Amino acid sequence: MKTPTFHWISNFLEAQAAELGAATNTLLAYGRDLKDFDTFLARRSRDFLTTAQADIEAYLVHCDAQGLAKSTRARRLSAVKQLYRFAFEEGLRTDNPALQIAGPGQDKRLPKILSEDEVDHLLDAARNSGRNQSDQTRNTCLMELLYATGMRVSELVSLPISAARGDPRLLLIMGKGGKERMVPLSPPARTALTEWLALRDKQDAEAQAKRQPLSRFLFPSRGASGYLTRHRFYLLIKEFAVAGGVEPNKVTPHTLRHAFATHLLANGADLRAIQTMLGHADVATTEIYTHVLEERLSELVLEHHPLAKDGNRKSDGKTSSDGQ
Repeated sequence: MKTPTFHWISNFLEAQAAELGAATNTLLAYGRDLKDFDTFLARRSRDFLTTAQADIEAYLVHCDAQGLAKSTRARRLSAVKQLYRFAFEEGLRTDNPALQIAGPGQDKRLPKILSEDEVDHLLDAARNSGRNQSDQTRNTCLMELLYATGMRVSELVSLPISAARGDPRLLLIMGKGGKERMVPLSPPARTALTEWLALRDKQDAEAQAKRQPLSRFLFPSRGASGYLTRHRFYLLIKEFAVAGGVEPNKVTPHTLRHAFATHLLANGADLRAIQTMLGHADVATTEIYTHVLEERLSELVLEHHPLAKDGNRKSDGKTSSDGQ
């Protein structure tokens, strides 16, 4: 009996969630990609069970013809390959038609760079942005923690308040796949966290007095998730950019993560230590920041080295020597 397409996808996604702890956004992306692949197969009178290697290759050509970026095509192929690996392991198929297919690869794009001065402007803006003292204290804590730890924005906004208890010098972060890591906090981040925790404790005491439920999140919200959404924080950081005089197009929660890594590396931090703090499974992912640093150093040489400037050396026949 043929297994319906939606069962293939739902069973695959359930396995990803249960076995690998895949994040909700990752599961949603897999679901969208696999539904797109299924629609393509249907037009060829195929389904997941009858797909051959040639069908998958034709799908990649189709994606390319649509003008999709390499990163998008690579992601879609990854979803297909993982689906068929799952199908083979579960006995849904006796072969894996995606096994021999190579991906298009991804263009390596260097992340946008924020200078230390620009980050300082953003932090100053956060301290003075908000409807009241509570908002300003929360905003300061959000930005200080993000820059001090290099967290992913999803990790930041969903932090449980319990993660901030205990040793004030360290923060416990739950990363991808349910992996925990400890990240040290800078003195400004510790101060901001202490001040926000004092306010949170006061809020909890008031809620308890009114017999209202207490939030388990460090940055609570009245929304369905119970915590500040990624979208809301994205809008907040754009507001800080405008208030701080930093080009808004350069500023996203992820550029603060890039700034954390790049500034640490520029100041002599070990690449392996940065890898651990960022929660990268492979140091190769972290190595992109060495390219950022190399590019920036090259720019500095071209901009400021006297020999790189046109017309800086006079051709008057005079030469300098150590004896002059």
